[in-house]
Amino acid sequence: MKRILAINPGSTSTKIAIFEGDKQIFVKNIKHSTEELSAYATIADQFEFRRDVIIAELNNENIDLHSINLVMGRGGLIKPLKSGVYRINDLMKEHLKMGYNGQHACNLGGLIADSLAKVIGLKEAFIADPVIVDEMEDVARITGHPDFERKSIFHALNQKAIARMYAKDNGKKYEELNLIVCHMGGGVSVGAHRQGRVIDVNQALDGEGPFSPERSGSLPMNQFLKACFSGKYTQEDMQKILVGKGGYVGYFGSNDALAVEKAAIAGDPKAELLEEAFAYQVAKQIGENAVVLKGKIDAIILTGGIAYGKPVIRRIKNYIEWIAPVAVYPGEDEMAAMALNANMILNGEVEVQDYK
Repeated sequence: MKRILAINPGSTSTKIAIFEGDKQIFVKNIKHSTEELSAYATIADQFEFRRDVIIAELNNENIDLHSINLVMGRGGLIKPLKSGVYRINDLMKEHLKMGYNGQHACNLGGLIADSLAKVIGLKEAFIADPVIVDEMEDVARITGHPDFERKSIFHALNQKAIARMYAKDNGKKYEELNLIVCHMGGGVSVGAHRQGRVIDVNQALDGEGPFSPERSGSLPMNQFLKACFSGKYTQEDMQKILVGKGGYVGYFGSNDALAVEKAAIAGDPKAELLEEAFAYQVAKQIGENAVVLKGKIDAIILTGGIAYGKPVIRRIKNYIEWIAPVAVYPGEDEMAAMALNANMILNGEVEVQDYK
């Protein structure tokens, strides 16, 4: 059985997992202290430190690096591209280092994967469905003013993997189905999947669309504009209103959706209203995508960490069950999603693309 190493760098941790086929045989979430990371001026500067920590961890577990047949890294903020698996080349590494579409720890995924593949003696390493997957139709990019354009930045890896899982569970091919996939985690993204392509999706990185545990979602523009020029806030303050101090954090003081759920169950009227408002806004975004797909929808899929919450799922279903059948796939297992793509490479089920 061939072995796959999946690498998923986060802001303060690096998660690694080893799979044999689709079976996970090892997983470790390596935490990085503020002191450790503060020694590096940029995220790209952390590359060697994080790579060496991974090697040390695998050695401590007596895992032979040379037993690994394929290395898959979490895709970063590179150029917009179509869904699929990509071999990591020099141009991609350059764009990951510079943060072509922004700075985030996920940019380290491809850099570390490529380096470890070379240590192992493999010819190449790969990424799959990075957050900047862009399959939007031109009509979806129009905002209403030529200086601005809607962008596709969303939970592509999990959305695509869950959509494929749903198709397999129902004896279909992903490319045959029209699906609305709603990922609910720290951010919320709702994508219209038409026969294998996400033709429209809200830009979840900056919080477009529904509010989430820590994002404000789409705010009233005139009020937001006045706040920007009020003198009360810096640009950094306004950015934190959009991402970090919005949503549940802003209203409830916590980004823990489970805490809001428990408070609502206990009868806290504020928590109950917040959870209902969250469900309401998510359902409205799903409704928008139903229009995008012209009502031809095989299923609506609810996924992400918040999908574990039965009360909030029940609230969302109350709004949307009339549209199409609803399937719930709780969690956001990015490691399994990377392994799924890696196995498709090993089994010759997918064409590996070149980054250009």
